[in-house]
Amino acid sequence: MGRPLTLPAMNHDSYSDSYIRGILNTVKTIAMVGASVNEIRPSYFAFKYLLERGFHMIPVNPGHAGRDLLGQRIYARLTDIPEQVDMVDIFRTAQYALGIVQEALALKPPPQVIWMQLGIRADEAAALAEAGGMKVVMNRCPKIEYGRLSSEIAWMGVNTRTISSKKAATTGGIQRLSLQRASAPGGATLAAERAQREDGGS
Repeated sequence: MGRPLTLPAMNHDSYSDSYIRGILNTVKTIAMVGASVNEIRPSYFAFKYLLERGFHMIPVNPGHAGRDLLGQRIYARLTDIPEQVDMVDIFRTAQYALGIVQEALALKPPPQVIWMQLGIRADEAAALAEAGGMKVVMNRCPKIEYGRLSSEIAWMGVNTRTISSKKAATTGGIQRLSLQRASAPGGATLAAERAQREDGGS
């Protein structure tokens, strides 16, 4: 009998645009652990941005459980959420990531994706999530990646390395942006530096 097939270990130093795009095009419900009600905190901005882009956002913060954040009920923990979660966005420091992944694995069904925000890398937590069948992204911001891949941040003069001649549609005063855009080589910028180099095309 031959040896069982094993997938190569994920390289968390470099994600392809197609990998990130595939996640953002697939997930619909995102639980943000560490979402803040403070309007000047990065997690608040990220939560609001993704909510306005059509994602169903669920804030998780035990210090504010029972309150609302931008009209969305805040839960104390992932296991309190009464609906299916597609992605867990971790806005806590790396030391908390393993416990959050363990809690995510207890969900039925478990999330498809564990996403750790900029500055957060927890390899043990990532390995546990991947062993549980989840995709993992570390040290990236979905807000930045969505803006880059949709070319939204190009409106501010940022080179996103994405090419499209289509104008995004406007819905409810918010311009909806397509992630189905080609990527092209280009120099790094303040935002593009946060994105990963293509590793074979997207």
